[in-house]
Amino acid sequence: MFSNGRGMIIAFLFLAGVINYLDRSALSIAAPFIQDDLSLTATQMGIIFSSFSVGYAIFNFLGGMASDRWGAKLTLFVAMIVWSLFSGALVLAVGFASMIVIRILFGMGEGPLSATINKMVNNWFPANQRASVVGLTNSGTPLGGAIAGPIVGFIAISYGWRVSFIAIMIIGLIWAICWWKFAKEKPNESIEQENPGNSYVAAATEGKLKFTFYLKQKTVLFTALAFFSYNYILFFFLTWFPSYLVNARGLSVENMSIITVIPWIFGFIGLALGGFVSDFFFKKFAQKGVLFSRKLVLVTCLFLSAVCIGFAGIVTTTVSAVTLVALSVFFLYLTGAIYWAIINDVVDPDNVGSVGGFMHFLANTAGIIGPTLTGYIVDTSGTYTVAFLLAGGLAIFASLAVIRFVRPIVKPA
Repeated sequence: MFSNGRGMIIAFLFLAGVINYLDRSALSIAAPFIQDDLSLTATQMGIIFSSFSVGYAIFNFLGGMASDRWGAKLTLFVAMIVWSLFSGALVLAVGFASMIVIRILFGMGEGPLSATINKMVNNWFPANQRASVVGLTNSGTPLGGAIAGPIVGFIAISYGWRVSFIAIMIIGLIWAICWWKFAKEKPNESIEQENPGNSYVAAATEGKLKFTFYLKQKTVLFTALAFFSYNYILFFFLTWFPSYLVNARGLSVENMSIITVIPWIFGFIGLALGGFVSDFFFKKFAQKGVLFSRKLVLVTCLFLSAVCIGFAGIVTTTVSAVTLVALSVFFLYLTGAIYWAIINDVVDPDNVGSVGGFMHFLANTAGIIGPTLTGYIVDTSGTYTVAFLLAGGLAIFASLAVIRFVRPIVKPA
């Protein structure tokens, strides 16, 4: 897995995920300062959180198409440059409208990341390793979220919230320069030559299919629905959990910055393990088909995540709420590699970037709907309980839908 330059690709993609969520989480950590500084209501803050996903969701799709057409290396290089610059540009915000514009542009830059990671994994790794590698590389994202709390919290308290966004912009630009200099689009040798007995993707999709064929498949659409519920919980946690700890639980910003690390660490462990767990079950139940192992992990863990996040909104103590949220994030991230692994399993290599980007686009409309809806619920009800229960209920529905509708794709005659 780590030989012939693959270890360097894993390291680069892992660090890209760290930077991605460091940048993305910075706003939620700094939100209490920004709300006071710019005199924003909870509903306005929710709209700002959601505005990121307007640009992000669209460029999930466009970024995936770009990685198929121009290559994952170039696409990710441009994406990192753009999102780093607009992360730093947040220091120029003077009010509600300017925050929205900058966050949309920032989201456009971050949009291609997951699809380009998936494309690079498809280029560099054989089929029986892809879920493990997707999980390992994407495990950088919760680690970025974990370090965002202490870093952004310290800088915001010591030097002001604007300085933190300049610091993380510089980190992203340094990564982009190193990526362009050292990364390659594909390895020199064929990945299937190393594992000729594991070419189930090629065997299942022999002959090129049109991109539009996949857009009508229930397997793609209901995998996207499950990913939507995953992102709904994730964006609820990513955007509103710090404010929940401060406003509903009465924590100081200093304590909040430390406590938010706990669920992110659980998420890091879950995402790093999720792909390996899926590939383990794939090998163990190979006779039942690859999708059986993927669905086993996805349905079980997404359901457990839903139950935990729902109960987190009901319990009465801060310790129990944080514990349940941490467990929810752990189980959630155990499924993080599965959505991409399913696309790799059922889509031919020429369409992996585009179809993965389409799935990610549908899934990330949750980031548009969820934060704004949560802000509205908090403003109108004065509590976060309904928002917790809604996130859990949606994920339970999606996990049950996967059992019924995610099936092997049958190639047309």
